[in-house]
Amino acid sequence: MGLHYASSDTASSAATTDAKSLGDLPEWNLADLYPGMDSPELKADLERLQKDAAAFEKTWKGRLANEAKKGAEGKLGEALQQYEVLSELFGRVGSYGGLLYFGNTTDPAIAKFYGDLQQKLTDGSTHTIFFALELNNIDEDLIQQAFDQDPSFGHYRSWVMDLRRAKPYQLDDKLEQLFHETSLTGAGAWNRLFDETLASLRFNVDGEELPLEPTLNLMQSPDGEVRRKGAEAVAETLGANIRLFTLITNTLAKDKEISDRWRNFEDVADSRHLTNRVERDVVDALVTAVKDAYPRISHRYYAMKAKWLGMDKLNHWDRNAPLPETPQAIIPWDEAKDTVLSAYNAFSPQMADIARQFFDKRWIDAPVRPGKSSGAFAHPTVPSVHPYVMLNYLGKPRDVMTLAHELGHGVHQVLAGTQGALMSETPLTLAETASVFGEMLTFRSMLDRTTSKRERKAMLAQKVEDMINTVVRQIAFYEFERKVHTERKQGELTSDDLGRLWLSVQQDSLGQAVEIHPGYETFWAYIPHFIHSPFYVYAYAFGDCLVNSLYAVYQNSEKGFQEKYFDLLKAGGTKHHSELLAPFGLDASDPSFWHKGLSVIEDLINELAALED
Repeated sequence: MGLHYASSDTASSAATTDAKSLGDLPEWNLADLYPGMDSPELKADLERLQKDAAAFEKTWKGRLANEAKKGAEGKLGEALQQYEVLSELFGRVGSYGGLLYFGNTTDPAIAKFYGDLQQKLTDGSTHTIFFALELNNIDEDLIQQAFDQDPSFGHYRSWVMDLRRAKPYQLDDKLEQLFHETSLTGAGAWNRLFDETLASLRFNVDGEELPLEPTLNLMQSPDGEVRRKGAEAVAETLGANIRLFTLITNTLAKDKEISDRWRNFEDVADSRHLTNRVERDVVDALVTAVKDAYPRISHRYYAMKAKWLGMDKLNHWDRNAPLPETPQAIIPWDEAKDTVLSAYNAFSPQMADIARQFFDKRWIDAPVRPGKSSGAFAHPTVPSVHPYVMLNYLGKPRDVMTLAHELGHGVHQVLAGTQGALMSETPLTLAETASVFGEMLTFRSMLDRTTSKRERKAMLAQKVEDMINTVVRQIAFYEFERKVHTERKQGELTSDDLGRLWLSVQQDSLGQAVEIHPGYETFWAYIPHFIHSPFYVYAYAFGDCLVNSLYAVYQNSEKGFQEKYFDLLKAGGTKHHSELLAPFGLDASDPSFWHKGLSVIEDLINELAALED
């Protein structure tokens, strides 16, 4: 099951903050998965995994079509139930290794453990590859017959139908096995190299060697010189390592191109759309709507912000600078916890009760540590356990929003877990719904309590910036990826090529009110989404615009919204976005849907402008 990251600009940002001012930050307890790397429980599950996977293959390989022909007497449902049990076991072991690794990517013992574990998972899963391939080769009429006559198979209808959507892009069994086994030494190895390299980099600021997160956080300082030094430190270190990041990017883009070509995907992003269960024209409509809105949203806002800061133009390191009205006090952990839980409780006590478990049962890892992965994410692990949330919390207002965001994912993952290991995971386009909704609830709760005009302006400005980072900036990221993967088909890209493509989309999205200085051409190199999940980023814009429209429905509804909202979250991956949005009167295939979502951002900018009058 996948990680759901906070977007690159709204992720929790570390700072050189006095730990005492933050209070007691929780570190996660992974014992609910396994007591330790050397635990008998983990060893037993690894042995069971290999044994059961091999037995599964021996039992079912070559039999599925015949079982489908038997109708009510067939055992396709039994086979799928066993496959789900195996998937749960694979997910449990993999989640433990991943969470342990992300907590400290620079520890050699953990890195070896993680690599060895990945190898064992890959070896075990080679025994199960046949299942999806063989299931997809069964005639459609036999599949429908099995749905109708075997209730245990019919239970998995949505999963099977999603699987069969990939049938046109499916290779023969031997090729699929080859792609699978070489992923460990191919894309998986390059991903690991990226993670470990980024975690080990240090950025020199006035003689102090900082990791990436604290350095990026300097660009949120109220002091312009501090922001500049942070940006220049990022540029210097990324520049010194840019050849490696260029090689990683080229290799992974080529790896994807080979896979797409063999599978006959027409567009560079079509494989992502298939995974997300969203139509290409729906994503294209979103991208067009956001790009058309650049002048009305980001260009206009940054021009306003330059004026507020007394500048003709913002420097690129000033985008997320706090306004003079922004409170600079550090927000202790307990206050952040109370703020988010209070906002959740006002919407639904059930939602708050689920979120409270993350604090009470140590499902959150909040402190900044050497070697810990940057950013923030929520990991669902497996339905039989529970999700985990990773943050890098240092008391900034944006960190509170990140906490609200990731807890939204966590609540969603808990509720969707009832669908089981195969059908609980939500496509990325809808996976951001609960997280962004949680942010909106928290923001509105905080805004409603604000009586100071100055503080209201600061809060509105910060929210607009977060929405720009989530919508405008992520679509610019998506456009950058499209350019990279398209041009890579013609040959390797140099560091200068990548920098050129990066600057082209950044200037378009930021507008003339932001001056881009030398060094910024390297900033593409630290974005993990480009490496781990190509074209992931448009899901943020999709989710933000969706939630803007959803929140408007909530504000105008007298009753019944919460029940429909929870039904949406509980559905997990069992329904298409059109089915899930229909009860709210929303339709993502309608171009006006995106304009409604974007108008919410414009309205906030209008409110900010009115405060200046």
